[in-house]
Amino acid sequence: MKKARKPAATFASEAEERAYWERTDSAEHLDWSRAKPARAPNLQPSKTAISLRLPVSLLDEIKIAANKRTCPTNR
Repeated sequence: MKKARKPAATFASEAEERAYWERTDSAEHLDWSRAKPARAPNLQPSKTAISLRLPVSLLDEIKIAANKRTCPTNR
């Protein structure tokens, strides 16, 4: 026998919804056993340029670690 699910709640604002889901288990509303993985191949990661001031020695260590992981770095 399937467990009865709670009906979907309605919210006046996104903040109210966020607070609700922080304190509520989603399993009360959704049947996670029927969930399937989703793919969104057209999503692009957001990119924002930032400026960091780092000691040269730390920057060199970061570049070495990136090269070990075959991550490209701007030189």
